[in-house]
Amino acid sequence: MFEKYYSKLESRDQRPLRLPEIKRPGTDFAQMRGRHKSKSRAGIERTHCLSVDQKCELVQKELEDIKDEIRHLRANAERDLQYHEAIIEEAEIRWVDVQKEVHEFEKDILKTISKKKGSILATQKVMKYFEDMNRRRDNMKEKLCLKNVSLKVQRKKMLLQLRQKEEVGDALHDVDFQQLKIENAQLIDTIDTKNQELIQLKLSSGTTQQVLNSYKTRLTRALEMSISLEKEISQRKELLEKIEREILQAEGDRAKDEALNKKLRRQLSEFRVPPVMLYVKEKVLNGDLEKTIKVWERKVEIAEMSLKGYRKDWNKMKTTNEQLLAIGSAGK
Repeated sequence: MFEKYYSKLESRDQRPLRLPEIKRPGTDFAQMRGRHKSKSRAGIERTHCLSVDQKCELVQKELEDIKDEIRHLRANAERDLQYHEAIIEEAEIRWVDVQKEVHEFEKDILKTISKKKGSILATQKVMKYFEDMNRRRDNMKEKLCLKNVSLKVQRKKMLLQLRQKEEVGDALHDVDFQQLKIENAQLIDTIDTKNQELIQLKLSSGTTQQVLNSYKTRLTRALEMSISLEKEISQRKELLEKIEREILQAEGDRAKDEALNKKLRRQLSEFRVPPVMLYVKEKVLNGDLEKTIKVWERKVEIAEMSLKGYRKDWNKMKTTNEQLLAIGSAGK
């Protein structure tokens, strides 16, 4: 153990070799190896001269150095773990934001663009969406800049407090360090519990997000169904109004038909059959009248035929007269 501790001390005392020193000739390198062997032999020889108390002191120092190295390694590991956890958390938050943006873009833009392809309104809507997104990012950037400034101020304050504590740290005792270790362990336990709670909340938020998306899809389906039902209701209302108009028209026609039926029934009830002798006389009179009508029709036909003959004779006489007048005028 003493040889190990002594070699560690020698490694601390030795400075790293530079490039020109590495490129020395072989003789110098051999000399250096001889010196190193002589020092190690001297160190081994010194071990035989150490007392038990000195050996115990060396062992305690070695143990303290090992504890310091373990403490530094643990602190570095915790720092790296916190750094990677922060990166993972930031990636998860960004992934959730990306999924949210994609869902909103598909809901607000893609559905309307698929319905109105090639229209100016679709392009204007897309441009407005990107402008709103850039505006939100600018606002977020301003907020983060202000938060960064405030965190820098807090960092300066904490560094100042840390320096003050380091200056006062010389006056601290082992009891204070033990108390700080206990508080650190308690805080680590609380951080672990909070991390577990955060993981559970993230899982529950993921499930709630899935449930919310399913309810959103159901809501869109219900809205589409409500729109179709409203259209069908409006069509049924128009059909009902048309049927009511037809019913009113049919009732009016029925009232007219009922009035005509009543009139005909009244006429039928008031009708009286004439006596037989009067019917026979009227029938004989009707036959005589028909005979006289036929005689007169025959006479009219004969008169029309005689009129046609008279017209022909008149036309012949008129033509002969016109010819005689023409001959007389020519003889003069």
